[in-house]
Amino acid sequence: MGGMGEDGGRYFLSQMIEVLTYMQGKGVVHRDLKLENILIDDSLNLKIADFGFATYKKIDKLKSYRGTMTYMAPEIKEGKVYNGKQIDMFSTGVILFIIVQGIFPFKEAKKDEYFYNLLLQGKFE
Repeated sequence: MGGMGEDGGRYFLSQMIEVLTYMQGKGVVHRDLKLENILIDDSLNLKIADFGFATYKKIDKLKSYRGTMTYMAPEIKEGKVYNGKQIDMFSTGVILFIIVQGIFPFKEAKKDEYFYNLLLQGKFE
């Protein structure tokens, strides 16, 4: 099928930044952002759904295993303490990649995955 390209990605990202800014301003993190949890109305406005894993307590020092593997930041899988804001941003980056390219960047964020390894090396072009 293919992605929506950079224009589609910019449109999506500008709305997601507004959503994340609003949620984080209220002290809320979602922890399961994925394509399936993004709804779009007739005017192409994004709506975030399924706040089942969301929290507002100690969002900068979370440890519980939450999310969907293909969108999940490695620190969650590794059982490390994580910042919920950063986790939501990581998932947003995965979603952005899918929207622009039309494919998942990886099955899970591990060093042996090509695109994730590029991020670790800082050589993403």
